[in-house]
Amino acid sequence: MKWEGQRESDNVEDARGGGGGGGGGGGLPMLGGRGLGIGGIVVALLASWIFGVNPLTVLGLLDGSTVQTGGGPREVASTKPQDQPAKFVSVVLADTEDVWTQLFKAAGKTYQAPKLRLFTGREPTACGQGSAAMGPFYCPGDSKVYIDLSFYQTLRDRLGAPGDFAQAYVIAHEVGHHVQHLLGITQKVDAARRTQSERAANALSVRVELQADCFAGVWTHHSQQSKGWLEAGDVDEALNAAAQIGDDTLQRRAGGEVVPESFTHGTSEQRQRWFKRGMAQGDLRDCDTFSARQL
Repeated sequence: MKWEGQRESDNVEDARGGGGGGGGGGGLPMLGGRGLGIGGIVVALLASWIFGVNPLTVLGLLDGSTVQTGGGPREVASTKPQDQPAKFVSVVLADTEDVWTQLFKAAGKTYQAPKLRLFTGREPTACGQGSAAMGPFYCPGDSKVYIDLSFYQTLRDRLGAPGDFAQAYVIAHEVGHHVQHLLGITQKVDAARRTQSERAANALSVRVELQADCFAGVWTHHSQQSKGWLEAGDVDEALNAAAQIGDDTLQRRAGGEVVPESFTHGTSEQRQRWFKRGMAQGDLRDCDTFSARQL
């Protein structure tokens, strides 16, 4: 991925080294207090490795029921980080701004770019206490993407998904959740989940996550058209990342039984297919996971 020398975003907040917000953990109440960021299920996997805990039990603890809210994020001025990993994230974020601004404009809408907040350890958010162990996540309460860059080492070394475009896919997926928020999808899902059983709510979460994967594919299509910065193997890196964080793959890797009704993000095959579907034509209309009879 030829990203060096590209525009960096002005919407990056670098809160690294500040120690986060301290005190208590807990899940992040994404989408009605039950959903997780792209790395949320990684917590279950790592816990099963380290503590021998059933990953499904951990996921139950991360459904938002134990969230502890802090005093909100610490004020940090938006700066352009100078280290290469952060500069890469800033470049990817900038390109999502360019792509989604044009797509919203074409639809007669105005795109409001999210902030991306770099942190280490723990960080208070408008959605509750964030943790590096959660992986990257989007908080609709403050319209921010949160990421501890150590997640990329986990993605590479423990989940088997190396590569710069695998990292870009992660950011694009979380920005996809921001797009859902701007389009009112998040709010509708929020309301629907409050009246559903856990199983039905999980099934709805899968549709939300697969749509975010599809939106990441839409970004990929238009980004490549405008910049031509993808190299041989880049798309394969993203597809591999999508596969490695599929619910079924993570459950098998953790040594447990695959339980489809517990899925919150979709299978590896589904995640890959919806990403490719968005990338094929770059058309948002191809990403209607909620009307799809079969995912």
